[in-house]
Amino acid sequence: MKVSFKKASYGFALASVLVLAACNSAGSASSGGSNATGASPSASAPASASAPASPSASAGSGTDAAASPSASAPAGESAPASAAPTKISAEVAAQIKELLKLAKEGKAPGIPYVAHDSLIDDVRDDWGKADSDDMAGKGFYAVYSKHHAAFGYNKGSQLFDIRSSDAKLQKLTLLQIEQTLGKPSSTTKNGDDTIYVYETGKEFQLKFVIPKSTGKVDHISVFSKTGSHNNMAG
Repeated sequence: MKVSFKKASYGFALASVLVLAACNSAGSASSGGSNATGASPSASAPASASAPASPSASAGSGTDAAASPSASAPAGESAPASAAPTKISAEVAAQIKELLKLAKEGKAPGIPYVAHDSLIDDVRDDWGKADSDDMAGKGFYAVYSKHHAAFGYNKGSQLFDIRSSDAKLQKLTLLQIEQTLGKPSSTTKNGDDTIYVYETGKEFQLKFVIPKSTGKVDHISVFSKTGSHNNMAG
């Protein structure tokens, strides 16, 4: 009986040791688990910290959205500005209409000579010798740079083409011209230049010469169709 009691005591002690070891490992496991659980809040803390960042980001997009109306407001304001070229001023429209009116009479603004009626001799008497005077196209052309003018004349000295390159004309664009006078009767090319022709009647044409490089008028021409053919007019 003593031996078996000792064995029982030994077995009981061994069992106690095993239970204690199991408790310790469970404690350390639970300790490690609590650390993992503890780590999770700290890891989730940045996540939760980033969660408010999402509202701020949405607030930012909300700000952008709020800014969008104000951004669209300037866009709304700039729309008339972009549309401005399509609506020309009354002053420019009046200037272009005046060109057409004068052209019907064979005249160009600021030049006191009339196509088909005046002679190159009249010009020479008043303005002196031309800066250049050469044969070109259907006749001869005399250039008076100081007066921003050039004259085409035939062999009978009759003016058939009066050209003006006045600075006021060189501000005009095709869009402004077409909005005032409509589409041209015809269009021709001469190198870099495009020539927009408006018929003003049986006798005269009003031509706008616009280089591709500028998109604005270089000069206008009041052209006599019969004068250009009547090379021996006296």
